[in-house]
Amino acid sequence: MKRISLFISTLLLLSNGMLFAQGEMDAYRYSQSDLSGTARSVSMGGAFGALGGDMSVMSTNPAGLAIYRSSELQTTMSVNSTGTEATSGSTAGWAGNSSKTRFGFDNLSYTGYFPTGQEYGIKGWNFGISYHKIKDFNRSYAVAGSPKYSMADYVASRASNAFGENGGIVENDLILTDSYDPYNNRNLGGQWLSILGYESGFFGAKYEFSDVYHSAFGQRTGNTWSPYSPDRTTLRIGESGSISEYNFSIATNISDFMFIGATLGVTTIDYNMSSTHEESFGSTDYLKLGNSLETTGTGYSVNIGAIVRPIDMLRLGVAYNSPKFFRLTDYFDAYGESNIANETDPLMTGYIPEYSYAEYSMQTPGRWIFSAAGIIGTTALVSLDYELTGYNYMSLADRDGNRDMYQNDNDIIKDDFKFASTVKAGVELKVTPRFAIRAGYVWQPSPMKDQLINGDAEVFTAGTVPHYTVTKSTNYISAGLGYRFTPNFYMDIAGVYRVQKEKLYPFSNSYWTYPEYNIEPVYADPADLSVNTFRAVLSLGYKF
Repeated sequence: MKRISLFISTLLLLSNGMLFAQGEMDAYRYSQSDLSGTARSVSMGGAFGALGGDMSVMSTNPAGLAIYRSSELQTTMSVNSTGTEATSGSTAGWAGNSSKTRFGFDNLSYTGYFPTGQEYGIKGWNFGISYHKIKDFNRSYAVAGSPKYSMADYVASRASNAFGENGGIVENDLILTDSYDPYNNRNLGGQWLSILGYESGFFGAKYEFSDVYHSAFGQRTGNTWSPYSPDRTTLRIGESGSISEYNFSIATNISDFMFIGATLGVTTIDYNMSSTHEESFGSTDYLKLGNSLETTGTGYSVNIGAIVRPIDMLRLGVAYNSPKFFRLTDYFDAYGESNIANETDPLMTGYIPEYSYAEYSMQTPGRWIFSAAGIIGTTALVSLDYELTGYNYMSLADRDGNRDMYQNDNDIIKDDFKFASTVKAGVELKVTPRFAIRAGYVWQPSPMKDQLINGDAEVFTAGTVPHYTVTKSTNYISAGLGYRFTPNFYMDIAGVYRVQKEKLYPFSNSYWTYPEYNIEPVYADPADLSVNTFRAVLSLGYKF
């Protein structure tokens, strides 16, 4: 009931302004990052917080720029191959697999070194600028199974309980006419999925009340309506786009003992998603829901950090990466369709209004990075980073940064997310002065609480997109080689293998019950996803 009351409060606030709001899954999607950067950084698991001397530190601990004793220009490219395999953790029998390969341009960086000529105090300044892709969304996958509950069951339940104790949406408020458009009814701001489902014929058969609904796929026996389970459900999802950073950094070396630095980051988001949810009920009966979403926007952040070198073979680092403050725009497009052979009008279709969009602000979580690195002469390096990220501090706001309208969404974020730790480790061995071999590992547990992963609380998604994924764990294993052709020109290559475990919910579980009218909870039967990505990375650099 707590979730329902929070959602209703949001709807009442939305009635004064926007047509629909964003939710916790939108905030989480744009708060993630991959193991990315230069080939050297990737091959060592990104553990450069205390090590420095790599362009990727502008995005983590910019004090590492002060390790440079020359100016440098480098670029990084990659080839990514992502495979997704679906299995079932329930009786739904989900199955499916897909793969996608893509070339990427990951990094272009420059740092300039300006020595002061002093032996003590400030010995030099370093200035850096970089383009850095921190998240790649590109993947496509399809799953198919035979779950017990239909999308129609979920949308009917959501419409019947739209206002909690105050009941569901009155049927007249769902009917599109020449003089009335339910999508412009601000009291229904968070109910676009219910509106589209009704117009598309997913539900509408009701009991004695005008605000209690059930799936249109089923049969009546006396006063009891028995909904059908789909014979087959197929969900196809395609994602593309990226999150990229443009970093402007400054760092200084103080007596070869302390190195400090700061970065101003400008981050851009370009995300595209399209999905099709199809269910067949035997013969010619079916339903179909199609969605597309495009998100664009820009954010700003600041990274600060320090490295100390108490002895020649040891470096210790600490850095704080501020939240990113975004202003975003979502563009929606969706349609629905159903066919029920024994109805008077068997085929029904629905569409949301053209050019539907929402403008809002978002804050990602801040991040602390604690690091240590051991330098073994001129032959070997060992480094370790520990990152602490407060995902429960993600937040949403309106375009002007006012969080009042989203306060309940932000409360739900605090309920469902937690602080998450990431451990990164890397080693490098110089076989010869010119040739090095490297390896790394990253362990990243889920930032989500068990209630969200296990579907123990209803998730109110934005717009008309009902599906979402929850993350269970992520692991990276990496290795690489480096070769210096001349004192100035070098090449690094790396391979990184990522295994991420997820759960795909075609729609949220709904726990609302109404025994008098045979309304029972609706369970989504999530599919277990194993997302395996192999990335080959090449960096070329020139020192001068």
